[in-house]
Amino acid sequence: MTVRAYREQDVPAMIEIWNEVVEEGIAFPQEELLDKETGSAFFKGQSYCGVVEEKEDGKILGLYILHPNNVGRCGHICNASYAVAGASRGLHMGEKLVLDCIKQAGRLGFRILQFNAVVASNIHARHLYERIGFKQLGTIPGGFRMKDGRYEDICPYYIVLAV
Repeated sequence: MTVRAYREQDVPAMIEIWNEVVEEGIAFPQEELLDKETGSAFFKGQSYCGVVEEKEDGKILGLYILHPNNVGRCGHICNASYAVAGASRGLHMGEKLVLDCIKQAGRLGFRILQFNAVVASNIHARHLYERIGFKQLGTIPGGFRMKDGRYEDICPYYIVLAV
């Protein structure tokens, strides 16, 4: 498996993976699914998108998006989201995606990578972030509405990037 910058021909697979996570309704705040047109515009609008590709057949197994978290005097802080295809979870691709994202964020001049809304029950992601060196900022009670309508806490995280 290799992590690389996305290409336009990757967009259909990226949309499928992104929509899978959105439909699960337990991690991403988005509720609208992407289609060919909106997906292409969405991924082009990011500062950077990376994909994890299976070397043998070129299949896209996961992705991340990287973009500013804010503007102006806070424009040096970036945000990212990660998605791995359900059939490929548990293969440690998340770590490869996060580490590449940190590298790309620094290359783009960002100084801090912040996650605004890590759902408290997403323990695999939380353990990964903490193992890599992210710090939890606190807890926002009931900050995420799950697909089933109940509210769950979110845990913002950040890491200072090497400059």
